[in-house]
Amino acid sequence: MKYLKFLFIGILFGIILSKSEVVSWYRIYEMFKFQSFHMYGIIGSAIFISMIFIQLFKTGKIKNSEGKQISVKEKNKGTIRTLGGGIIFGLGWALSGVCAGPIFVLLGHGSLAVVVVLFGAIFGALFYGLLSKHLPH
Repeated sequence: MKYLKFLFIGILFGIILSKSEVVSWYRIYEMFKFQSFHMYGIIGSAIFISMIFIQLFKTGKIKNSEGKQISVKEKNKGTIRTLGGGIIFGLGWALSGVCAGPIFVLLGHGSLAVVVVLFGAIFGALFYGLLSKHLPH
């Protein structure tokens, strides 16, 4: 019962992804061919809103569900690994036509081909878990 609110937030997020057409293969195709601003606007909005929330976390104006301050750890700057990870993520996104976020929304829409992408995402996460001890972080 304690985690029911997270289920509702996830369902709401899935509805928002669906209604904003973020899960549309055509919208992703348009984005990678630089034919439409739609996806760039959504991604830019998400980055801007995230910046605001991170600042609210750092100043202590937003607390977790237990009333404790949320601490945001500073990350090491790493241009090469950031670019490498972004390129790998972008290639997977471009090749599959699906971002990792809306995989379950697409399954809910009845797109059974997304099962292949889901297995790829799970395999990629497991593969990273095995290699993470040997990678520079």
